[in-house]
Amino acid sequence: MQMDFNIFMNDVVTQARDEISKAGYTELTTPEEVDEALNKDGTTLVMINSVCGCAGGIARPAASHAIHYDKRPDHLVTVFAGQDREATNRAREYFEGYPPSSPSFALLKDGKIQTMIERHDIEGFDPMDVIGKLQRSFEEYCEEV
Repeated sequence: MQMDFNIFMNDVVTQARDEISKAGYTELTTPEEVDEALNKDGTTLVMINSVCGCAGGIARPAASHAIHYDKRPDHLVTVFAGQDREATNRAREYFEGYPPSSPSFALLKDGKIQTMIERHDIEGFDPMDVIGKLQRSFEEYCEEV
């Protein structure tokens, strides 16, 4: 039995995109979309998506569940590392002081980076740990809804 790698990867990418979109995140695929989204007033959570196991098993479930909280960001967006490279690179320009990391989460307020949850804060943890980290950042930077 032979499997076409590209077909397999397309399925994986589609699943990863669908999961985060169904959770309520707006997918940004161009640098222009990134600039428009990240320069909005208020708080914006950016989920830097990827196809790795810790994205699928930890980061995306945490992204989905963490937003069910009294305080949460005004805007939820996502870029896909390794897929939408130009959009991801533009988003990373906003994360001053932080190296590229995927999966990861960046919390911005009025277009300025406030905090990041990097891959090393995700990999090796369970989704509940990451949900707690996200909600602690919401508590500090976001308003009650």
